[in-house]
Amino acid sequence: MNKKKLMVIDGNSILNRAFYGLQGPNLLATSDGLYTNAVYGFINIMNKYIEEENPQYICVAFDLKAPTFRHKQFDGYKANRKGMPDELRVQVPVIKEVLDAMRIKRLEMEGYEADDILGSISLCAQQKGMEVIIITGDRDALQLADKDIRIKIPKTKGGKTETEEYNLETIHGKYKIEPVQFIDVKALMGDTSDNIPGVPGIGEKTALDLIQNYGTIENLYENVDNITKKALKEKLITYKEQAFMSKELARIERNMPFLCNIDELARVEFDKPRLYELFKRLEFKSFIEKFGLKDSQNQESFKVNIKRIKDKQGILELKNEIFEEKEMSFYYLIDKVDKFTNKLSGISISAKEGNSYYLAFNEDYNEKEFLEEFKSIFEDSDIKKYGHDLKNFIVYLKNRGIELNGIAFDTMIGAYIINPSRDTYTISELANDYLGLSVKSVEEMAGKGRNFMPFDAMDEEELKNVAGLYPEVIFKCKNKIEEKLGENDQIKLYYEIELPLVEVLADMEYYGFKVNVNELMSISRQLDEKIQELTVKIYELAGEEFNINSTKQLGVILFEKLELPVIKKTKTGYSTDAEVLEELADKHEIIPKILEYRQLIKLKSTYIDGLMSVINPVTGKIHSSFNQTVTVTGRISSTEPNLQNIPIKLEMGRNIRKAFVSSDENYRLVDADYSQIELRVLAHITGDVNMIEAFNKNEDIHASTASKVFGVPINEVTPLLRSKAKAVNFGIVYGIGDFSLSKDLGITRKEARAYIDGYLEKYANVKKYMHDIVVQGKEFGFVTTLFGRRRYLPELKSSNFNIRSFGERIAMNTPIQGSAADIIKIAMVKVYKELKARKLKSRLILQVHDELIIEAHVSEVEEVTTILKESMENAVKLSVPLSVEVKSGSNWYETK
Repeated sequence: MNKKKLMVIDGNSILNRAFYGLQGPNLLATSDGLYTNAVYGFINIMNKYIEEENPQYICVAFDLKAPTFRHKQFDGYKANRKGMPDELRVQVPVIKEVLDAMRIKRLEMEGYEADDILGSISLCAQQKGMEVIIITGDRDALQLADKDIRIKIPKTKGGKTETEEYNLETIHGKYKIEPVQFIDVKALMGDTSDNIPGVPGIGEKTALDLIQNYGTIENLYENVDNITKKALKEKLITYKEQAFMSKELARIERNMPFLCNIDELARVEFDKPRLYELFKRLEFKSFIEKFGLKDSQNQESFKVNIKRIKDKQGILELKNEIFEEKEMSFYYLIDKVDKFTNKLSGISISAKEGNSYYLAFNEDYNEKEFLEEFKSIFEDSDIKKYGHDLKNFIVYLKNRGIELNGIAFDTMIGAYIINPSRDTYTISELANDYLGLSVKSVEEMAGKGRNFMPFDAMDEEELKNVAGLYPEVIFKCKNKIEEKLGENDQIKLYYEIELPLVEVLADMEYYGFKVNVNELMSISRQLDEKIQELTVKIYELAGEEFNINSTKQLGVILFEKLELPVIKKTKTGYSTDAEVLEELADKHEIIPKILEYRQLIKLKSTYIDGLMSVINPVTGKIHSSFNQTVTVTGRISSTEPNLQNIPIKLEMGRNIRKAFVSSDENYRLVDADYSQIELRVLAHITGDVNMIEAFNKNEDIHASTASKVFGVPINEVTPLLRSKAKAVNFGIVYGIGDFSLSKDLGITRKEARAYIDGYLEKYANVKKYMHDIVVQGKEFGFVTTLFGRRRYLPELKSSNFNIRSFGERIAMNTPIQGSAADIIKIAMVKVYKELKARKLKSRLILQVHDELIIEAHVSEVEEVTTILKESMENAVKLSVPLSVEVKSGSNWYETK
């Protein structure tokens, strides 16, 4: 007959392991800044062992703050232990709350440590004929191992947990002692983490040898005269009293004065409603799904009548309902493979809450027939459209000659504004976050990579039952998101900036940017020639041929053959990363050649070969995806390809822009670029008189800064001084410190600090702003842009200096960078609307940071130039003027 199992978890130890096992530059936290990485890791570790062992009984032991009996025995006990980091401390009550909701018994007692609870409860259970599994990160627990008591020590790194397991056999085999003898081993070797002194100079190896030979310290001291090593013998004699005290400190108490009622530790069903609310607050969506939790009240009230449409008659019924209600919520199913050839596999539509229609296309009723019937609905501006990730659907419709008008709400964009730090904003995530509903995810059904399954291949009934719910989710989420936007004072940000931008970005994706393939191939050949020249020169300087792309071979050449100083090493050998090579640049002429070689190799692979692979064979254009919900700053990003990252430092990199051309000879490219927009925003936000005056006088801001900081007349500012001032100007925007500035300018940290101090002395309001915004961020947990965009900053509460400093830099920078991003978005919407209102042939095709590019019809270039300049310079009213430079050309290179 199998013995019943008790699992005893060392709460503080496992929470500590989880905290440090799930570290990183950004600790896991909720959107309002509560750290959760330790709680998340603890639950994962605990659940792993519950699944492995399936115990019938379980409990978690915790330390209390009060002193224990060991503190009374020895004042110095644990005296040198560092305090718990604030980020971990705030999670202790949270994990206890989770355990209570899971109905897992917590054990703690004043005067005793968690170890003592582990020792006492495990002995009690063993005496009742049970098997005990102790989960701890503390090796002190090895003294508790016995015939029916196993110790599991988890090691968590990067979210992965491995286990060291100990029982009688493993301890006998590895240490050649009995578990209880670990008390004597520790008595001799001590424990620095607990400040148990032991015998100074005796380490683990010597302590083990002595106990293997003498059994106990009592027996060891009875035979101390037999110790032949003089120094060891003297240490033992000198610190005898300390050794015996250490033994008492190391001994885990196994007879604590509490009632041993194991029945109270029986596993029972979770308090699911309570656990659901808790996990929802902690934003643990994966646990909500894993444990099958749901808001029973919300789930019960969420009833949707899903009707399957199979023919034209059903479509007509739906159309009549939409025309009557004048609004519709919908969710589309498109396999996102190629935005020009993608087909609509299905669509779910609702005209009023509670009812939903689902269409899956087949031979009886196809996609084309549906689009013909629904064109009038999609293009009717009087019918409000609510959807999720509408941009891709707009592009899909444009490719079929249909416009989507009446866009009234996009739940993905709304959820992004409320919490911009998330990675994804799926319908199922929103249903959970805003409605407390557990709704299946079509993204999970589709899978990824080799497991990807197109919607057409899925079970039709299951897809109907899942996707058919989504219009109802969108309806209900819309109201919740709108309410939250109102609370956050973000209604204008949503309706005047972000929602109109959806249509603008869709239009840009649809039109794309024409690429001259011959020009790209010509640049590719030039790169090949230059790379070959550099390769020959590098071989010559190295004195032999080798694989330049091999870090290992390059390291041998640089640090062994050429004997250059080793800057940094990795696990596998010498580091030859860019930072190392830049530091060695003046040590040998081979280094600049290698750096240039690497740049050209990247240019070719990423920007020549990479661009060639994404040119659409039908249009001859690159149709990049512009992402509105990716960055925490509010900036637009682009992927497939990233057109915002085309390098411009190298002439070869700038030449790539020559390949981006207008569609044909009837069009030209018009490029408008904001001048120093972030510095102008800085001047406005800080209200700094000197900076505002410089911009209002249309002075060269970098020369003006150089004049003030370095104390020379503005007409005597040299190019070098202007360059240094420029680095400080832009560095201040990004919260730069003296270390980074010294590296950027190649000066000492002392000089860099003097530049920054000089700058902040002359621009006093900037210094005040930098202080005040950090204080504000700490007080409210977030900072905002001029237009109400928020960035939450849990980093500001960190006890880790580096993480906290990062948070401070972000606090200073976000209002500047984020406001600049908002302004360019406002300008994009203005430009787009103006082009549309005038019914021009010209169209906006690209946005790169502070720059907009329009493909303008030759007859409209002058008009487009005016539209760009007026729309961008009047996007918002600041205390300083916004300045825009406009140029045109037949290719992108000519516009710069």
